[in-house]
Amino acid sequence: MNCFGIYRRERKGEDEDLCEVWRTHRQQKDDKQFYWATHRLLLLGPVGSGKNTLFNQVKMLQGPECDAVREQASAVQKVRNTLKEAIENVLVAMSSLQPPAELALPENKLRVDYILGIRDEPSFSFPPEFFEHAKALWKDEGLRSCYERCMETGLLESSRYFLDKIDVIKKPHYKPNPEDLFRCRLHIPRIFDTKFQVDEVNFHVLYPDGLYYINQVWGQYLCNFTAIIFVVDSSSYDQNFMGTNRLQEALNTFRSLWRRCPQTFLVFLFLNKQDLLADKVLAGKSKIEDHFPEFAQYTTPDSASPKPGEDPRVTRAKCFIRDKFLSITSTGASDDCYCYPQFTCAVDHRNIQRVFRECTQLVQHTRERRSYS
Repeated sequence: MNCFGIYRRERKGEDEDLCEVWRTHRQQKDDKQFYWATHRLLLLGPVGSGKNTLFNQVKMLQGPECDAVREQASAVQKVRNTLKEAIENVLVAMSSLQPPAELALPENKLRVDYILGIRDEPSFSFPPEFFEHAKALWKDEGLRSCYERCMETGLLESSRYFLDKIDVIKKPHYKPNPEDLFRCRLHIPRIFDTKFQVDEVNFHVLYPDGLYYINQVWGQYLCNFTAIIFVVDSSSYDQNFMGTNRLQEALNTFRSLWRRCPQTFLVFLFLNKQDLLADKVLAGKSKIEDHFPEFAQYTTPDSASPKPGEDPRVTRAKCFIRDKFLSITSTGASDDCYCYPQFTCAVDHRNIQRVFRECTQLVQHTRERRSYS
């Protein structure tokens, strides 16, 4: 009897082990099916192209609320840090411009000394005098004229947005709205990701924020992704970074990535900051042909589809920049690699929502077409 009892216990243990093996195998199979049924999108682009804002907009596709953005810790501190960076950038630029910009009110020099004196403080507490000095400086006509020349220095584009909201941001019980958070800058290199569904299809977006050396770091991993979203600052045609024109630098990076694309691949080219590009073109102070001489001979293609009421000069400018990138896609990659350009404004939620839904539909359509071929 004892022997039979031992045998039953051993047999029960073997059955449990077999069940555990079966469950593990089943889970691995389900995980594998989920992995292959998920479209992985890699969000890349040069520094300052608007990737962070775009990523936060994508996270909002998970639902109508801005929970994905609001979960960021110390939201108020981030907004105030961005405001502090904005006023510091303008003040530093005043001396670097040629000719240098000067304050309209000499008595504001003490305010400048205060702002620049707190520049390197790691955890600034934002006392009332900070907002007082920043507001007074933002009203100074000399500083305003410096801001108008910001295209020479590549100042943070959201500076005006935050400087115009000083009275709101300084309030003790200030609560950032979604647009405040979208326009904030993140400085911590890390990899963000978000998952969501569109029409019951799984998508997984990865965003390596702060990892600037795109070619060396990510080129070898492209085969693990369905597509790249490459973000470009379209308004950067007149800005320089470390001696290189920023738009030309984006073109060079895009060319290198395109050559590395796998045999079957999608690249969504987001020509971002269309609002800033339009402002520059219409202002007429910084001409594209001064930086890209070939623009003087460029004519708007007949296939162009301008927005209702769009100025023809803006249409010509944005099509020229688009075609500069598309000329790269005509060589150097497989015939089964596709590039889809999109004109975007990352701070416009409706624009990004529409564009991103078009992209997800293209991803699904491309996969279905390949499965039947």
